[in-house]
Amino acid sequence: MRYAFDPELAAAVALMSEVDVSDPAAARAAQAAQVAPVVAAADTTGVSVENVSVPRADGAPALPLRLYRPAGAPGPLPVLYALHGGGFLVGSPDVDHESNLRFCRELGALVVSPDYRLAPEHRFPAALEDCYTGLCRLTDRAGDLGLRPDRIAVWGDSAGAGLAAALTLLTRDRGGPGIVFQCLVSPALDDRLRTPSARRFTDTPVWNRRNARLSWDAYLGPGVAGSAGVSPYAAPARAGTAELAGLPPAHVTVAQFDPLRDEGIDYARALLDAGVPTELHVLPGTFHGAGVVEHASVIRRITAEVTAVLGRALSR
Repeated sequence: MRYAFDPELAAAVALMSEVDVSDPAAARAAQAAQVAPVVAAADTTGVSVENVSVPRADGAPALPLRLYRPAGAPGPLPVLYALHGGGFLVGSPDVDHESNLRFCRELGALVVSPDYRLAPEHRFPAALEDCYTGLCRLTDRAGDLGLRPDRIAVWGDSAGAGLAAALTLLTRDRGGPGIVFQCLVSPALDDRLRTPSARRFTDTPVWNRRNARLSWDAYLGPGVAGSAGVSPYAAPARAGTAELAGLPPAHVTVAQFDPLRDEGIDYARALLDAGVPTELHVLPGTFHGAGVVEHASVIRRITAEVTAVLGRALSR
């Protein structure tokens, strides 16, 4: 593996353990053990954190939602609907706990993270339907929860960003709650894995072509990824220009050394072609998941940018 990583990130790569999602149960256990002490030590000053459950539309067990509310902030509040990553097969609200606390404080918004169902036990469209259900249940209770149903932004990282992009499509097409902005970080959008970056980056840190293939196989089912007829609700890169027209403005961030890089760039270009106001950032010297190296200048810069953009979108 020889890549021109940002010097501040390169030092961290050697300390990172290899990510392997071939055994989802083992990967979930390893991640849970890693994030548990981080969650326990997180500074919740100024934020009220509440775990609630809402009924699913299909009669499945209730959907857990984690709500982050700025303490003492007068309502109604704008909403940041935050979708965690994990390749569709690992992850929970815990993985973004610290960033959701920060978003809540700095945006003065109600941050909501749904604990959507994971593949392969629950294949597409289970995760997306969970995200949609959670959003609808929030707006149904807008008065009780003290939120603004007219000021909702979605944010996601990796598979969470793919779900966020899909959610904007699904919500618009179903006439669901209005989404005013979509913020996509290293989005997983294309099951075909035919872009130059998807073919090239087979040994990059955190995420590589093998993990991407395992992820899509888990989410869609073996042999489905790359075949004809995959829904744009599963893989938004499949959407045509007409299907993208009328979506909310977007902010897309991709990493230079990431197999998902080019599909994010292509999606940003497709949104622009469809007339959707879109901003694209390609972060030099970075890799998928580099955001965990919070002290690196390039990460601090894009974190500040994303927070500012979301702040503008939610304050109008």
